[in-house]
Amino acid sequence: MKTAVIVFPGSNCDRDMAVALETVTGRAPAMVWHRESELPAGTDFIALPGGFSYGDYLRSGAMAARSPILRAVAEAAGRGVPVLGVCNGFQVLTEAQLLPGALMRNAGLNFVCRSVRLTVENSQSLFTAGYRAGETITIPVAHHDGNYFADDTTLDRLEGEGRVAFRYADAVNGSARRIAGVLNDAGNVLGMMPHPERAIDPAHGGTDGLRLFEAALGVLA
Repeated sequence: MKTAVIVFPGSNCDRDMAVALETVTGRAPAMVWHRESELPAGTDFIALPGGFSYGDYLRSGAMAARSPILRAVAEAAGRGVPVLGVCNGFQVLTEAQLLPGALMRNAGLNFVCRSVRLTVENSQSLFTAGYRAGETITIPVAHHDGNYFADDTTLDRLEGEGRVAFRYADAVNGSARRIAGVLNDAGNVLGMMPHPERAIDPAHGGTDGLRLFEAALGVLA
């Protein structure tokens, strides 16, 4: 399994993501600078990490979505390669139109940094097959612009097609219908605001994020 982490100026969770991927696969991922135009040959899994790409200038993820490597990411996603965007990575995926909707400022305009409870809405996807539908898991969040927004037609479509992967069990940031993570129509692209890579080691407070990586990387027991 060959994995890659896309690194933007302002990424600050790229190492966390790399540790998670190496923990599960036993192999360090390629760290791909955003100015590159191609992914390493044979890349099987792509992660867009959290952080503050370009200092969240203009809009969170807006400038990073125009980086050269995003064309290669979009092409890989179109071929079925799994793509995971976490926090800023989720913002980049929406700005690049690989996922619907947008991430706005949190309700109350406060930075939220704590562990939150999530409900697993879809346990049949590539990323969520390690969970039970309706299961409650605990994953950390750390964001200022995590308020997921889409029009009602889009929200109804996401709900009807089973593309809401995770939902906040409680109000966290004002997200429409408490949505915490969504899938693309093919099910191989997941964007989520909570940080599963920060929940893979008991010493860090929990391991509820580990099953996401094990499922997506094909090593689920």
